[in-house]
Amino acid sequence: MGYRLRKILGAGVVAGALVMTPGCEDGMPSDGTGAGAVDIDGDDIGGVVTSVDGPEAGVWVVAETTDLPTRFIRIVATDDQGRYVLPDLPDATYEVFVRGYGLVDSARVAATPGQQLDLDGVVAPDAQAAAQVYPAAWWLSMVELPEGEHSQQALGSTVTGCLSCHQIGNLATREIPGDILRESDSHLQAWDRRVAMGPMGSAMAGAFGRLGDQRAMFADWTDRIAAGESPTQTPSRPTGIERNVVVTLWDWGTETDGRTDSTASDVRDATVNANGLVYGVVQPSDILTVLDPVTHTASVIEIPSNGPTIQDQTPTSPYWGDDPVWARQADPRSVAMDADGRVWLTGRVRAADAQPAFCTDEANRFAAHFPVPRGSRQVFMYDPGTEAFDEIDTCFSADHNMISEDDVIYYGFNDGVGWIDMDMWDETGDAETAQGWCPAVLDTTGDGVAEPGWTEPTAELDPTRDHRVQFNCYSPAVNPADGSVWCSGNGPRDNKLVRIELGDNPPQSCRAELYLPPPTVTNPTAYGSGGLHFTEDGVAWQDWRGSGHLASFDRGQCASTVPDPTGQRCPEGWTFQRLEKPTYQNADFPINSDESYLTQIDHHDVLGLGHDVPLYGDVNTDSLQVFVPDTEQFITLRVPYPMGFFSRSSNGRIDDPTTGWKGKGLWSSYSNYAAWHLEGGAGTHQKNVKFQIRPDPLAK
Repeated sequence: MGYRLRKILGAGVVAGALVMTPGCEDGMPSDGTGAGAVDIDGDDIGGVVTSVDGPEAGVWVVAETTDLPTRFIRIVATDDQGRYVLPDLPDATYEVFVRGYGLVDSARVAATPGQQLDLDGVVAPDAQAAAQVYPAAWWLSMVELPEGEHSQQALGSTVTGCLSCHQIGNLATREIPGDILRESDSHLQAWDRRVAMGPMGSAMAGAFGRLGDQRAMFADWTDRIAAGESPTQTPSRPTGIERNVVVTLWDWGTETDGRTDSTASDVRDATVNANGLVYGVVQPSDILTVLDPVTHTASVIEIPSNGPTIQDQTPTSPYWGDDPVWARQADPRSVAMDADGRVWLTGRVRAADAQPAFCTDEANRFAAHFPVPRGSRQVFMYDPGTEAFDEIDTCFSADHNMISEDDVIYYGFNDGVGWIDMDMWDETGDAETAQGWCPAVLDTTGDGVAEPGWTEPTAELDPTRDHRVQFNCYSPAVNPADGSVWCSGNGPRDNKLVRIELGDNPPQSCRAELYLPPPTVTNPTAYGSGGLHFTEDGVAWQDWRGSGHLASFDRGQCASTVPDPTGQRCPEGWTFQRLEKPTYQNADFPINSDESYLTQIDHHDVLGLGHDVPLYGDVNTDSLQVFVPDTEQFITLRVPYPMGFFSRSSNGRIDDPTTGWKGKGLWSSYSNYAAWHLEGGAGTHQKNVKFQIRPDPLAK
């Protein structure tokens, strides 16, 4: 249930009214027994949030400063009595304010660590005012899906495809810039113009135009918003464990940045790089962005590349005019850290058609088995010790990654899995020697090998020949229980879960299995798969960005794992969960106005919720969703300020195992395509984010 708006009792509400009491030198409140006093240390700010309705539970208190080398923000939630503690603040002067559902933001108040600071929450005068701090999904849920050429599910999936780059429903999208609207005859004409503008205009206009007449649903939506309509579905305030979350944010990168992925540690060992630098790749800016969370310093490193310049030719941007802000060569994407603290990232080291000869030469056993004539993105390795980049020219198009326990980094590509043996690369420095790849071939003949001469995906099955499966490996994952590599796609119709066992002599020994979810698992049936990751017991966790499910698949529960081209071999292996979220209000069945992205596992209990807890980025809701299998409970980790948080990936790090919740955290980055879509608009920087969960809302 959403948080209900309350009527203001009387007219004399003062935004941001406060009481400040300096803390004593020992950190305890001076005059220390007042009703508003909370127990704080000298580096904390604490107090009580009240409104005309009394104590405000489950609202956020935000402390922000620009006194440090880069902008720093810390956010906590109030307990059931409206009390809060902002813990362990660096020495600086902060602007502190209250944000909460059912409220409007309070005035900002200057404060320093060691102060008691009581704040007045300001009850929103109406639904429109309250909704200004709702995440984008609640605004997007107002869209009415019209009848026409495309089904409601297809319309929802088209919008979900847009969410892979940026939110829809945030201020930047639900309000059409005035000059565009003034020069248009209608909201529909304004939409036709606006989606064709900016560095991704050609791609956006193409997707928008394919909706045909049904694209008018967006014009109707913004027209109603301009007339004063607001969401009827409302978000809930944090409850329970969610009130124990501490969110810390740092600015990094540049104001023209787009999609950002980050890494703080080795996903296999969270103690790697303790208290060290956090690295991110910024795709449209060709940079490795760097954060030192100890000194609160941000910097950038240019990624060298011999790739051809990519520059989208689009009409003038309403934000940047004709400045080619996303002209780039490296075009970096995913990033990971190894056990030595080195940073592995994907990017373009050359043109896509400048493929090395060994990618198709039969003298290379992998090319003889499955030639790869074109590769659009390769691999860089950055060594912080030498401050140098290595280029590793891969035949396959490298994207998202997963590192195995034996130091092999796997990448998914269309119709295959590729890998780099990191130890072999260190030993030889030779790209051909260090890499390999396999297609997904079902051993339907049962002879234990993937024999060349298999039937192709669209060919009629032949019981005397193996069969190759066509699939999308957007999200690869390694099963730690047996070393097999699995793949999940990300398209609106993707539903394949593919397992590839490399064997002892790849590629000949590479054998695949195919699993599809049962056709009627829930209402609605799962569709549009997404991220994939494994717990240590060999159970796969997969989010479904189309239908909004989180699924687990346990191959150990299968009655049979004999390869079956239909993929319906093991319905008993699947379990599905679905978190209630905002949905399009006129849909015939629940269609979420958000999108899940990639699945991760908290292997090292950095959140304090247990080992091997799955989580995924929840695009359009400013949050990560954590699922605790023992209790079958979803916990929302929300970033309420600045709005626009979009997590593609996250990983845990343990800086000090002796200090409990303070010594560990889950790191993520803002990963939407346009920094200027964030709250604050043009000039805003992307953020790096650290989530921690303390034992209670007042722990310090």
